Amino acid sequence: MGSPSGLRPIPLATVLHILQWRPTVPSDHQSKNQPRPPRSRGGQWSVLNPIHNAFDLLALGDDDYTGRPFSERRAALETALADAGPTFHLTPATTDLPTAQRWFHEFEGAGLDGVIAKPLDLTYQPDKRVMFKIKHQRTADCVVAGYRLHKSGADAVGSLLLGLYDDDGSLASVGVIGAFPMATRRALFTELQTLVTDFDHHPWNWAAQAAADPELARRYGGGSRWNAGKDLSFVPLRPERVVEVRYDHMEGRRFRHTAQFNRWRPDRDARSCTFAQLDSPTAFELGDIVPGLAEPQ
Repeated sequence: MGSPSGLRPIPLATVLHILQWRPTVPSDHQSKNQPRPPRSRGGQWSVLNPIHNAFDLLALGDDDYTGRPFSERRAALETALADAGPTFHLTPATTDLPTAQRWFHEFEGAGLDGVIAKPLDLTYQPDKRVMFKIKHQRTADCVVAGYRLHKSGADAVGSLLLGLYDDDGSLASVGVIGAFPMATRRALFTELQTLVTDFDHHPWNWAAQAAADPELARRYGGGSRWNAGKDLSFVPLRPERVVEVRYDHMEGRRFRHTAQFNRWRPDRDARSCTFAQLDSPTAFELGDIVPGLAEPQ
């Protein structure tokens, strides 16, 4: 049986991989006789091509590899996918420490969290965290601009809303802190009552802005992109209290993951908490790190 053009047959393998979609703009997308493909986030007409990034191999033909060390599984994976075609890629791997340290910084500039370390003699162990996820750890001083109530009741803080001042003096929403013991949640609720204000005197008067901007209403009004029924309303606070948080990565102008409480900063003026304090990693194209990933298909 023949193979599609550009593809070569490979041994039947069970691989673990990350599936990504790469948008490309078709040359005939303006044709009246062709249906329009879906829009990308940038507003351009595009189609999505699958990209498989393989990182482990569990079986090859009738051979079970799960009991073999990772070094053998990786070598077999490289051989099996050597001629797999342009949509299959191997995640980069190295045993050289300086190379891994360089990747740790370059990957962040390409939008990734960090690197994963695996013992070479490790067998495949499903449903167990036996690898080491190495992420960046940074701190930032943020303004506490509001809080959401905890699901347990109206006397406990669920999360604190964090802000940083922009160059024009506006306070931008950058993320939340949400992990507190229950006793701390109730203590915070009591402490923060003296800072409660109304939206007319708050920099995040989103209700008025959302009336003219449906996207803003979706982001801050009454729903979550992950859970449409989740209430995202909050109690506004005068932006005076400063907290130092731990974070690993920025995605655009927001913390990619929930920030972690470090300490209060009563010595810090809230107006001094700006984006200028944040590290700005050098930008890299993912295709420069994973060879061929950015090549057109």
